Amino acid sequence: MLDNLTNRLAKVVKTLRGQARLTEDNISDMLREVRMALLEADVALPVVKELINRIKEKAIGQEVIGSLTPGQALVGVVNAELTAIMGGSQATLSFATQPPAIILMAGLQGAGKTTTVGKLAKFLKEKHKKKVLTVSCDVYRPAAITQLQTVTGQAGAEFFPSTIDQKPVDIALAAIDHAKRHYFDVLLVDTAGRLAIDEQMMEEIKQLHTAVNPIETLFVVDAMLGQDAVNTARAFNEALPLTGIVLTKLDGDSRGGAALSVRHITGKPIKFTGVGEKLTGLDEFHPDRMASRILGMGDILSLVEDARNMVDEEKARDFADKLKKG
Repeated sequence: MLDNLTNRLAKVVKTLRGQARLTEDNISDMLREVRMALLEADVALPVVKELINRIKEKAIGQEVIGSLTPGQALVGVVNAELTAIMGGSQATLSFATQPPAIILMAGLQGAGKTTTVGKLAKFLKEKHKKKVLTVSCDVYRPAAITQLQTVTGQAGAEFFPSTIDQKPVDIALAAIDHAKRHYFDVLLVDTAGRLAIDEQMMEEIKQLHTAVNPIETLFVVDAMLGQDAVNTARAFNEALPLTGIVLTKLDGDSRGGAALSVRHITGKPIKFTGVGEKLTGLDEFHPDRMASRILGMGDILSLVEDARNMVDEEKARDFADKLKKG
């Protein structure tokens, strides 16, 4: 999805690395290329302006001018500021509450919200060893309840049944009571989506949020919406106390600017990214890794990760051998 942006910026990075000496002219040329690449990728204009200003400020400072390898130093600046604009460091889920930890999922219809609930259930069960319960409060689309039941079963989690003749708040409160009595660690609450933002939808989800008081409120947004993704995220952020964002369809055919814009516009961290329909297609969001990939340094990053994994495996084998020897 970010191929075009990556290709443009990778060329800039390659050119910069070869620069033995940086001047105001070639820095300006570089910034112009970066600006055009970001705008073509549908990154929000305020984000582009701030990012360019921050890079320029660092580029003309001692960090770059005083470096023995100014081209590489400038690449470092671009990488650091790109990371910062997407949140700086990884943001994780909070479970700091009396169980069950309630996670409310919000978003428009078609964003992949229900599938994301299934993916998150699998992630929490397998990675965090949590006992997970899911419930659908979408009483407008009967297929949504059936779909959540299906993906929950595939994820190996448990499903709390609901019907379209119930009220969303009543469904959620009944699920919370069940989760408490059966000692669930996490309750994932799927909510109704709409084709567009409307007053009725926002009022309903506000009431639901007040009733369940979730520890996490995640907004699920389709990254393929481009600028509309940013506008939608802003509207939900104004209506709800969001704690994080899940960007779906990152493997789609779009320019990908939402990934760079939505964190900056809402002030809320991107916690997960989703690709495809398979329940394994959910990844924790790492701003530094995303920045490296965007700048065409993903291969280097992969080698580093492989090396780390090899070290971990070697340590594990050594430890196992010691245990066998007693």
